[in-house]
Amino acid sequence: MRGTDSYSESLFTTVKLEDFVPATHPLRPIRKWVNEALAKMDASFSAMYEADVKGGRPSIAPEKLMRAMLLQVLYSIRSERQLVEQIRYNLLFRWFVGLAIEDTVWNHSVFSKNRDRLIEHDAVTELFNATVAMADKKGLLSGEHFSVDGTLIQAWASHKSMRRKDGSDDDQPPEDWKGQRRSNETHESKTDPDSRLYRKSNAAPALPSYLGHVLTDNRHGLVVNVQASLSGGTAERDIAAQMLTDVAKPGARVSVGADKAYDTKGFVAACRDINVTPHVAQNVNRVGGSAIDGRTTRHDGYDISQRKRKCIEQCFGWGKLIGPIRQVMVRGLDKVDQLLTLTMAAYNLTRLRTLADLRPQCA
Repeated sequence: MRGTDSYSESLFTTVKLEDFVPATHPLRPIRKWVNEALAKMDASFSAMYEADVKGGRPSIAPEKLMRAMLLQVLYSIRSERQLVEQIRYNLLFRWFVGLAIEDTVWNHSVFSKNRDRLIEHDAVTELFNATVAMADKKGLLSGEHFSVDGTLIQAWASHKSMRRKDGSDDDQPPEDWKGQRRSNETHESKTDPDSRLYRKSNAAPALPSYLGHVLTDNRHGLVVNVQASLSGGTAERDIAAQMLTDVAKPGARVSVGADKAYDTKGFVAACRDINVTPHVAQNVNRVGGSAIDGRTTRHDGYDISQRKRKCIEQCFGWGKLIGPIRQVMVRGLDKVDQLLTLTMAAYNLTRLRTLADLRPQCA
């Protein structure tokens, strides 16, 4: 018998959002872990809003805001406007954020202003640290063997925004720039002054960019430290040395794997000064030879570090394919740093979910 094409709604309903989300949905464990982390941040949220006396706009609960920001990364949503639109009609998103079916979704401009408040108070960094602490509690970190690397993050600025710092070409159209040399010493972006012209290889053009630096634990490839910086020739090695200082343990030796770009006497010496063994890939073509000799390469641990260090590319690949760090849609080093940190926090949560699924099988 043919069914009727009709539509009618009941005046009352008892269906809950929880009923629409399958028990095996991958967001369920992530939401549980995020809620645990956010509960520990309650005091920080209270202090944050007490310190903020700007007012003027409706407030969003910071817990809901943090969950929404994670959704934006996890589901590759390009803008706050699209995110708010998705939350308005997507029941899965409403459940994850913590909005009931009848709750009104906030305006995208209100979302942006409240998001900036979290960035100013480093709430994203606290969430990232919570994911690291969670992984450590579950026994997923070695705490002894690490890998470090950096990646180029294209700024939200075009090459045409690079103008002379003295303003001598303000009235000159971009068509007349052909053949003129531009450098960071004489030019800066009018759109994003913090960005710098940079390229990772001679095969790529120099574009307004930032650098993202990540330190991963070799046991499962989880990110344990992350930082964005201005683009520069020695920035990767300088920031890497700073991040290794945070994980170096007095009286215990740890190791770090890295590619050939880190094979310099300065970086190797900086590692050894903080009791870190530099398992750096040898750059035999470098002038003066490699800074790594047989005293390091003869050990089995060196070969293991060289294999493990390549796993760090997974977090960069995920952050650029799924996440928003291929070309960031924010401006300024502080916002880029927080966006990179949020992306790596989301990456850690997805890895934790995968590892939670695999551990019973391994047992």
